[in-house]
Amino acid sequence: MARYFATVARGLESIAARELEGLGAQSVRPEFAGVAFEGDRTLLYRVNLWARTIFRVLVPMAEFRCTSPEMLYREVYAIEWEHYLSPDHTLAVDCTGRNEQLNHTHFSALQVKNAVVDRQRDRFGTRSSVDVATPDLRLNLHIHRERAVLSLDSSGNSLHRRGYRPAVGSAPLKETLAAAILEMAGYSPDLPFLDPMCGSGTLPLEAAMKAANVAPGLFRNRFGFETWRDFDVRSWQQLKQEARDARQSELPAFVGGSDRDANVLEQAKTNAEFCGFSEAISFRCIDVRHLEAPFDRGLLICNPPYGDRLGDRQQLGTFYKQLGDTFKHGFKGWTAYVLTGSKDLAKRVGLRPSRRIPVSNGGLNCTLLEYELY
Repeated sequence: MARYFATVARGLESIAARELEGLGAQSVRPEFAGVAFEGDRTLLYRVNLWARTIFRVLVPMAEFRCTSPEMLYREVYAIEWEHYLSPDHTLAVDCTGRNEQLNHTHFSALQVKNAVVDRQRDRFGTRSSVDVATPDLRLNLHIHRERAVLSLDSSGNSLHRRGYRPAVGSAPLKETLAAAILEMAGYSPDLPFLDPMCGSGTLPLEAAMKAANVAPGLFRNRFGFETWRDFDVRSWQQLKQEARDARQSELPAFVGGSDRDANVLEQAKTNAEFCGFSEAISFRCIDVRHLEAPFDRGLLICNPPYGDRLGDRQQLGTFYKQLGDTFKHGFKGWTAYVLTGSKDLAKRVGLRPSRRIPVSNGGLNCTLLEYELY
């Protein structure tokens, strides 16, 4: 059994922990902005392939006291990098956290890189090149107070970059957050789902992927672990084939998205086509004011602009009131959720929320408001 650490957005630790347990992880322990867990190599591959709410899966390889640049360099240099990396392989280093002596993440990452390549040069007379985009080995250094943890990054690019979304609208919702919001709202595949302001389609796409049992990682070109020396090609190919076989051919219930912007709706359709949902997801170009429920019950989730990035506050106040009117008159029997970063705008909806769930969206403190519509 190996130790792993999944990085997640703040506030989503418990959701990610439940997801990891469902994927077979052992000794699951939520921590700040992440979840520690244990499992074998197959589990590491499975989590990267199937996880919906996780950013990265790290494999801790060394933990040490770290109070100066010299100490950091010395500890990293002492690691037997020959087991992980040859000079003809590329390297990249990310760093998070800081302390009094190591207070610049770029400098700390540079110290790690220097220690690795200096050891290579001393032993082989040559060294790895740096490739920040697609390295053969990506390292992650996390500094907290006087301790540092150096990990292998098994994911490569963040897992929120599913690979199915070549077209992106303005201020898009991260796929991982969209998946987490669906969990918070208790989305069930047998319940009709609608996003009346879907933009480039992230929420309907994530709902459809969950409903059809689609592994998000199937759309990605590569993962970090695929260039590791101990990569088990056979096990990985088997997991991917099992995931392909697990996909359902039809959605059990309606999944739809609408938007008044025809251009951004075309982006949503392009994204849906890319992941095989061009016929399964219903997209309509319609203003929220004219929208009516397609069924007598269902789940509605939307992420309207809240003034920090898009839209004018005064105009948005009118819009939020119209949104509330649409809920009241057109969606009786449904449960609606609104993600907003503005308490003032939330009041303009004109409905009393039955729940308020704190959510961090790209560093903004937001609230997911639940409305039971009778």
